[in-house]
Amino acid sequence: MLFWFEDYLLDSERRELRRRSARLSIEPQVFDLLEFLVRNRDRVVSRDDLLASVWGGRIVSESTLASRINAARRAIGDTGEEQRLIRTIIGKGIRFVGAVREQQDAEQPASLSVLPRLSLVVLAFANFSNDPELECFADGITDDLTTDLSRITGGFVIARNTAFTYKDKPIDVKQIGRELGVRYVVEGSVRRVGGLLRLNVQLTDAESGAHLWADRLDTDPVDLAQTQSETTGRLARTINFKLVEAQGLSIERERALDPDPRDLVIRGWAALVRPISAETLQEALRAFERVLEIDANSVAAKVGLAYALSGNIADGWSTSVQQDEARAEQLLLEAIAGRCQQLSRAPSARPSSAASEPAGRIANRI
Repeated sequence: MLFWFEDYLLDSERRELRRRSARLSIEPQVFDLLEFLVRNRDRVVSRDDLLASVWGGRIVSESTLASRINAARRAIGDTGEEQRLIRTIIGKGIRFVGAVREQQDAEQPASLSVLPRLSLVVLAFANFSNDPELECFADGITDDLTTDLSRITGGFVIARNTAFTYKDKPIDVKQIGRELGVRYVVEGSVRRVGGLLRLNVQLTDAESGAHLWADRLDTDPVDLAQTQSETTGRLARTINFKLVEAQGLSIERERALDPDPRDLVIRGWAALVRPISAETLQEALRAFERVLEIDANSVAAKVGLAYALSGNIADGWSTSVQQDEARAEQLLLEAIAGRCQQLSRAPSARPSSAASEPAGRIANRI
């Protein structure tokens, strides 16, 4: 089993902990403790739980237990003061609170070559004006964009803290791609131009160095908070589409005979973001149907299939409107239920809030 969190990879089969492309040195017992916390991240782990699982039921001193927990924190760049990933719940125990992505098949070598296809880093936006207020605005855009893009289905976004280590340094996207093990790099800048605030943004293929997309946005700088929110949302949506489109074309070129379900999901959405036609909708339908044959519980495939069926009906290409409507509605209900179930297992779950949202908004988030 592979566990991804921030820019770390924990490989339970090979008993390795990696950051970016480097394998980290970690004591066996500390690895066991960290793995146990990550696997049981949906609950608070008590002292007795740790003794039973990590120490085989043996009694150890409080100082020994504390030293191993601190060692686990140090291994993943955390501290007892910050508690970014491993949090102490006073009187109850500890809990791993970081967002984790699991990968079942660990047959491939445990390196960053197994990162998801949609792996990227959002570099700190540069401030090209001598304006401290714009420095905060640029950092806020970077932070919000990182958060929004991390919601892409099947995506992997390098943590903000890691991305900011490249701030104010010469940028070589190919080198950054190799160091962080990502396929794409998002970078940008802000400056004042007359009475306007100008943002330049670009998306680059880290392997080839080719620009996949670039844009310039001029906005009113009167309300920077509102501008930041609106701009980030627009950029995230556009970059999301461009990434999915690029990966869809890449997957088609590879012509994999037995593609990964995540690749099929990307292929399906790539068809949907292209100009709509009967052919593109059928391509999307086939991709999402294939995913559900492999994984009947795939939330992303259910949402995609429902969207494609609705498009087929709306554009008059459906030959069984009532049947397609009923299936699309059922798929969305199942997707919402599945997403709420996922949220109920997350550290900051709020399933009731998710359940009350309109289906369209749920679809966008899923």
